[in-house]
Amino acid sequence: QVQLVESGGGLVQPGGSLRLSCEGFRVSFSLYSLSWYRQTPGKDRELVAYIGTISVSTRYADAVKGRFTISRDNVKNAVYLQMNSLKPEDTAVYYCQAALVQLNYWGQGPQVPVSS
Repeated sequence: QVQLVESGGGLVQPGGSLRLSCEGFRVSFSLYSLSWYRQTPGKDRELVAYIGTISVSTRYADAVKGRFTISRDNVKNAVYLQMNSLKPEDTAVYYCQAALVQLNYWGQGPQVPVSS
């Protein structure tokens, strides 16, 4: 079965940095666009960052633009989210997604609490 395995979540102070990783199993990331979403209780899932099958094609939510960077490594079959200058409002569960037309695969998002 296709699996997306995430790592790198954890407690971080405001202004700090964190790097999330997502590795795909039994799926070739080279064929898929890759994204990071986040969600908090009572809120809809929010698209944070997107990267196309061509790495130069990226998009970011306005709230994270300039602070977060998405990147991919097709050899390692992984996607990363570098999060800098973190704010308390960035606190959420972060999910990676691999998408190919109607096929969508999701990771199990780690918690990212941003607090002093």
